[in-house]
Amino acid sequence: MVKACSDDLRQRVVAAVEEGATVRSAASRFGVAVSSVVKWHQLFRRSGSIRPVSTGGRRGSVLEGERDFIVGRVAEQSDVTVRGLRDELAARGVNVSHNAVWLFLRREGMTHKKRPAGSGALQT
Repeated sequence: MVKACSDDLRQRVVAAVEEGATVRSAASRFGVAVSSVVKWHQLFRRSGSIRPVSTGGRRGSVLEGERDFIVGRVAEQSDVTVRGLRDELAARGVNVSHNAVWLFLRREGMTHKKRPAGSGALQT
């Protein structure tokens, strides 16, 4: 991932634009892209700061709001499948992949146990 430009450079570029330089001339003068100058100046006008916004981090699961339902269903019917849970969630208006359900269950500490007959069962 590309490292953010220094605050010093951002400050000098924004100051040049604030003093009347065009975006293109400021970009040429400081050796940065025109799009960067535009974004930095917009950020400065909007927030008063030139600091880059933090990037990355873990996003929350779409299924966090459905935690009680999922845990309740697993407690109620321990042999419910991941795909079955996905279909029940879709009926509730929450459209996710079976992988999203599986990842959620794994984070919650619920494991998938195979049965001899081949049907899967979720355990807490």
